Amino acid sequence: MHTVTYMDFGWHNMKEIRNNIFYVGVNDHLIDLFEGQYVVENGMAYNSYVIMDKKIAIMDTVDKNFTHEWLDNIASVLNGKKPDYLIVQHMEPDHSANIKHFLDAYPKATVVGNDKTFNMMQNFFGDKIAPNRLVVKNNDTLNLGTHELTFVFAPMVHWPEVMVTYDSYAKTLFSADGFGKFGALDVDEEWDCEARRYYFGIVGKYGAQVQNLLKVAKTLDIEVICPLHGPILDKDLAHYINQYDTWSSYGIETDGVFIAYTSVYGNTKQAALELAEKLKEKGCPKVAISDLARSDMAENVEDAFRYGKIVLATTTYNAEIFPFMNEFINHLVERNYQNRTIGIIENGSWAPMAKKVILAKLEKCKNITYLENNLTIKSALTKENRETLDLMANELCKDYIAKNDNLANKHDLTALFKIGYGLYVITSNDGKKDNGFICNTVTQVTNNPNRVAVTINKDNYSHHIIKQTGLMNVNVLSVEAPFSVFEKFGFVSGRTKDKFEGEELSKSDNGLVYLDKYINSFMSLKVEQYLDLGTHGMFICSITESRVITDKETMTYSYYQDKVKPKPQTEGKKGYVCTVCGYIYDETDELPEDFVCPLCKHGASDFEKIK
Repeated sequence: MHTVTYMDFGWHNMKEIRNNIFYVGVNDHLIDLFEGQYVVENGMAYNSYVIMDKKIAIMDTVDKNFTHEWLDNIASVLNGKKPDYLIVQHMEPDHSANIKHFLDAYPKATVVGNDKTFNMMQNFFGDKIAPNRLVVKNNDTLNLGTHELTFVFAPMVHWPEVMVTYDSYAKTLFSADGFGKFGALDVDEEWDCEARRYYFGIVGKYGAQVQNLLKVAKTLDIEVICPLHGPILDKDLAHYINQYDTWSSYGIETDGVFIAYTSVYGNTKQAALELAEKLKEKGCPKVAISDLARSDMAENVEDAFRYGKIVLATTTYNAEIFPFMNEFINHLVERNYQNRTIGIIENGSWAPMAKKVILAKLEKCKNITYLENNLTIKSALTKENRETLDLMANELCKDYIAKNDNLANKHDLTALFKIGYGLYVITSNDGKKDNGFICNTVTQVTNNPNRVAVTINKDNYSHHIIKQTGLMNVNVLSVEAPFSVFEKFGFVSGRTKDKFEGEELSKSDNGLVYLDKYINSFMSLKVEQYLDLGTHGMFICSITESRVITDKETMTYSYYQDKVKPKPQTEGKKGYVCTVCGYIYDETDELPEDFVCPLCKHGASDFEKIK
């Protein structure tokens, strides 16, 4: 988990964040349930900010219970001056409740928002609210003097009117509810756990919308993130952005298995506990287990999205499933649960129905792989039941065994069977940092001895590294790989970017990285011969290590084009679209010959005119 340092944000000690941006938010230790359902033992922070410039802007208000404390905080920073703008990024009442009180105190201030903002404002306060208003459109700017603000719309992250604000002078992103977390600012606690619980509880359904916002964020030079809940983030931003990228793409954050169970008389619980012990014995790196009837539902949802594998263990109940399991699955489905492996343990003394009911409830979930070995108990565990639990554990741990240096078969040459016209991440090391790039030209050329050919464009930095070191790893991408993998390894150069920054890395015997996720196998190669092919170089290699991680299908180029690569939203737009990543250049003039895509860094030749 990632630790942040909390600071004293009391009204008597207004904190200047940077470049005349001040914190004027409040801590709430009276609240017990946030949004009426999420337990917040350490309270909440409602953040608000003041930008002091030739023109003064206030960023959002706070919860209704803290009107006077918030107005006092603002007055302390203003020191007799009057604000020019109140910028409303989000109309949820914990951030907008004090708009009227603010305007009573500062009636000449202009309220800044978009059309949807003011529609909601009327719903909350009536149509006479905010007579002085500035209605902005997506990417509009507001100059305060030295600070220039750009408004970026973020619909359904997590309300339709949401927008975020980028201050190009201070290189600061005011991220609305994005990058927020539960907990007041005067309590020290880990960021990841409470930010994860917050994200999947509140924003989790809208992963596609968050991904769209992250694409825009990648084009900005951001040094500070100021959310509406939780701490200001000004260090290790790559960690927080990577977490949001993983969460919003429904990726796997932590290797391991989450066992969620309900039990009436203890027999289903016993099966869950025994499976947990078997998983640990077989090398599962992390086993989380929860009694759904006796634990926080939001934490259970958080763990279901955190781990790549989950086992649902429950009893048949009134020809359905136990109520707490039913509620848990409903939470998953309504948050677009996907890209996971699921095992089922059902218990029923005379007519077990739980598995059938669970499968029906999960029909809407995408990319779910079900175990071949599932367990049906009729009352209490039998010897045969325990044998099935052992098979379940073997199936769940297959890839963990393959990634365990002591347990893995490091000469499993069936890895060669995974090679097709697929897509691969080739990893290497330049002596200072690890590198990786996307490749689609890996071929087995002989089988006695086994030789593999990898062809690489000479313009690629990895060509230079491998030519010098003679070593590489070929990571065979599976169909589970999300588009973010291709962005990470295909859209930037390893010469200027550390593609593994902030990650915990697994390495093979040759000292090179192999991917922990989204591959079905990898091979460590040693260069035996090099062929100069003009624009490309072909490396003929021997295999020093090869592991099969999973049985997932190899990602082919056609699968990537059809199922993974986002379809550019060109309807009603003019300009040019990047054929590599889908970025739209929507200027009315011709695309410059020297234009470089801000996302994937490909040139003008990879753009086509929108028809």
